[in-house]
Amino acid sequence: MSESASISTEVATRLRYVRKRYGLSQRELAKRAGVTNGAISLIEQSRVSPSVGSLKKLLECIPMSLAEFFTFDLSEGGSVVSRRDEMPNLGNASIEFYLVGANVKDRNMGILREVYQPLADTGPEMLTHAGHEGGIVVSGQIELTVDGTTWLLDPGDSYYFESRLPHRFRNPSEDQVCEVVSANSPPTF
Repeated sequence: MSESASISTEVATRLRYVRKRYGLSQRELAKRAGVTNGAISLIEQSRVSPSVGSLKKLLECIPMSLAEFFTFDLSEGGSVVSRRDEMPNLGNASIEFYLVGANVKDRNMGILREVYQPLADTGPEMLTHAGHEGGIVVSGQIELTVDGTTWLLDPGDSYYFESRLPHRFRNPSEDQVCEVVSANSPPTF
């Protein structure tokens, strides 16, 4: 394959990826850029290689710079799925916090798989931070205290509160692990 064909294929792959990632149809991108949707189709099929000026014009409609277009990691599409052994544990042996999408840059939310060992808790100090958080108990029980009120949550029970309110979590069981799936925004991890 010649160097120009290789570049054309890379442009085609990247343009298709970016267009879909931003939720644009070929027709919508063409309309924004003032070109025919056939032109977008030909570029994405590697049948036409756009000039730098034409590509820049297309990217301004997304918006994305030429530098961003040629340097983003196409493999980030692989970050859609986080396998159990790929999620880093941001906690410790007592409370494991497995972060979903740890390799995603500029995350707008944090999603965690939390595993509380028997009698584990987040500590005597109440937690406070900006944002909101919510979760659902998957197994075991969790004791949740928010702003002086305490609840015992069973599997299937959920919570949602403003994180600025003092709060803490505790597994009250002496022999059962508790698992929670939680989310917070903005992300605290």
